[in-house]
Amino acid sequence: MEIWRCEACGHVYDPDMGDAQSGREPDMPFEDHPASWVCPDCGAAKDKFAKEKKEEKPE
Repeated sequence: MEIWRCEACGHVYDPDMGDAQSGREPDMPFEDHPASWVCPDCGAAKDKFAKEKKEEKPE
């Protein structure tokens, strides 16, 4: 799994969780956000997000 982190402010978009703050439902891939989508915390452009590996929590 992967998450996307805003390089400007550190906001994390986790596709498994979605982002209620910006109206994104759970299971929406980051790539499906429109090009005009911006970080809900700081307003940085979509291209300012970097893909990271999601750390799995031990059961």
